[in-house]
Order: sequence, then structure tokens, then C-alpha cells
Amino acid sequence: MILIYMDGEQTDHLRAYGLAYWCLEPVRGYKVQWLLNYRGGSFLVEDAREIRERAAMVGVSYRVLDPQTVNRIYDEIRGINAEVVLLEKAPKVAVYVPPDETMWDDAVQLVLEYAKIPYDTVWDADVLAGKLADYDWLHLHHEDFTGQYGKFYGSFRGADWYVHSVELNERAARELKFDSVARLKLAVALAIRDYVERGGFLFAMCSAPDSLDVALAARGLDIIPHEIDGTPMTPDADDKLDYGGTFAFTDFKLVKDAYVYEISDIDIMPEDVSDPRLVPDVELFEFSAKQDPALSIFVQNHVPRFRDFLGQTTAFRADRLRDDVVVLAETPGSNRVKYVHGNIGRGSFTFLGGHDPEDFAHIVGEEKTDVSLFPHSPGYRLILNNVLFPSVRKKEKKT
Repeated sequence: MILIYMDGEQTDHLRAYGLAYWCLEPVRGYKVQWLLNYRGGSFLVEDAREIRERAAMVGVSYRVLDPQTVNRIYDEIRGINAEVVLLEKAPKVAVYVPPDETMWDDAVQLVLEYAKIPYDTVWDADVLAGKLADYDWLHLHHEDFTGQYGKFYGSFRGADWYVHSVELNERAARELKFDSVARLKLAVALAIRDYVERGGFLFAMCSAPDSLDVALAARGLDIIPHEIDGTPMTPDADDKLDYGGTFAFTDFKLVKDAYVYEISDIDIMPEDVSDPRLVPDVELFEFSAKQDPALSIFVQNHVPRFRDFLGQTTAFRADRLRDDVVVLAETPGSNRVKYVHGNIGRGSFTFLGGHDPEDFAHIVGEEKTDVSLFPHSPGYRLILNNVLFPSVRKKEKKT
């Protein structure tokens, strides 16, 4: 057997995930064992020459083990907070992104490309045509499902990229027979929720998580402007919100002024962001790998904490979470929750605050992160944990 270890000795953590995915692809069809909480969440796969050659090509370190050593590992896992789960297939991955997106990078696309995990892109017409049914995993990033264009109106309404974004979305709304971008995005949000209810897995970062829930809570109500002209929302808009159909958040209030760079009060920033060194680290929760392997999957890492990073939505207020949502990571001693998971119908979702784990304060027009400089990134590892989640043979939850 080949052990692809994932602790501090691994030469490239991110491409190790890509190697596991490569093994699972149908053309090869290997099964991969994920050793949760063992050496940082290591992978175990049968010894094959093509796997060793692939590992060498992409720079992933591994060790070939004899049967006796493998059995000793299994014995060790039985005696500690660890578990073996079987990965059976390579999930089909989709990323929701406009067809000519050039202004914003997407941390998930960057790390998928670095790890050499294939993905397709989808946008509004694809979602409304039911194409999400073709995918096991869907990612959303810096989108604004409320139709307010990310609340960038106040600062960037004259910028070429902003004007282009408005034109692109308004054209899409017209072509798809909606009278406003807000109504189009609501239809897309409802289709995404239906995708999850039917068994899909949703992973979202940055402004997508809270704007998705705001759009769902405001469904059918005219509380979000059709056009961004600086007009505040109606004063009683909060009283009309219906939190029953949201993914993760409840009891939130809208930010009604189009000139204010917030959609709602779900987002919560660190007290002082003038220097990354002043921002406390985010701490991962530890779960029982034997009782709750799914939750353990999401937090597999070689370190227990990671540096916080900003975004259009940096973190989530703990007091805005639904009772059935599980916190995966938080800033200890604060009301800031960074990483959450929940189930809806036959599917599930995971939300991670912030824009890019290796870019503390990504600004408009900034160059893309060179992921090759961060092969051991704990934040990027969280993304890739989620990518492999649909591959797992499901076990009955014990708690």
C-alpha cells in the first residue's frame, strides 16, 4: 500500500488531494482510504507504479508500506480519535461564475487548478436549465444573489468593471425573461437550494453565503431594489423577511443603504484589521472521527488553527446562525464564526468566510495569488477537504 501522509512531512499538501482525486477518476478507478485524524488526514491507496509515477510528477511525497505496517496503522487508528473512510469516486465539480469574469479571482478555482482537479463552470442559464443535476459539488464565491452587485455602488459605480458587471447581469435577466436582476438571482438561489435538497453538496465563500440567505429570506418580496440608484430599501423590510428557507442564518437585519458596503448584519469583522498580525487566528474544532466522520472530514489539517483573512463577508455572527448549523471553526473568545456546516434534505452545505486564505485583504484589481507559494496552506486544505467530501461512502451517523 502507498501512504500519502498529510502531516508536516508532506512536501505538497494541496497536490496530495489532487493525487487522491486522480486515483479516483473512472479511467483509473482506484479506491482511496482517508485516514481521518491520522498524520493530518492521510490517504492510503494500493501500490501501483502509475500512482508512484504520478506522485513524483506532481511533487507529492509518500511511503510504500508492507502489509504488517498497514495493519499496525489500522490497530493504532482503532485506539485513538481516528477513523478510516473509503473514497469511492471522483466527484463532478462545478464552479458558479460569470462567463467572462476577469475582475475577481476565486480561491477555489485557483486551488483546484493548482491541485489539478478538473471542474466545469456554470452560470444562471445553466442553473435554471437544471444542469446542476450533473454535478456532485457546487461552489459559489463572491456573488451577490440579492441583485445589489456586491454593494459596490457607493465606491465603484463609475468603474469599467462595475458597469460591465451591471450590463452583463441585466442582459442575462432580459434573456431569461426576468424583469430584474434581483428576481433572476432569487430564481437561481431557489434552484441551488433545490439542488442541495435533492442530494447535492454546496461549498460557498466570501459574499455568497450571506447574500444567498438574504435572497432566500426575501423571496417574493419587493424589498431589494430592482436597480441600484442609491435608494434605500423600505424601512419595514426586516419585518417581512422569512427565515424559514435559509441555509445557515436567521434573525439577521438588512443594511438598507445602497452606499454602505454590507448586505446584512451577518458579516462580522475583527476589531482591528490594520495589520494582519493584530487579527487573532481561527481555531478548528475537533470532532469524534468514529461517531461523526463527516464533520471530521471538513477539519482535516496538519495544524489546529490558521490565520484569519478578510472578504466581502469575512466571518459570520454566531448569534445569526440557525440552531441546526454546526460550527467547524471560530475565533475563540469572540462572536466570530469562520466555518460552518449543515444539512438540507438529502444534501449538505459548508460555508467559509473570507475571500482567499493566503491573501489577507484582497483588494479590487489585485493580482491573483500564486498558489505554488503556499503548498502547505491550512486554509486551502479546508477547501479541498470539501471537494473530496462527496467521494466518501456514507456511513450512518451515530450521534
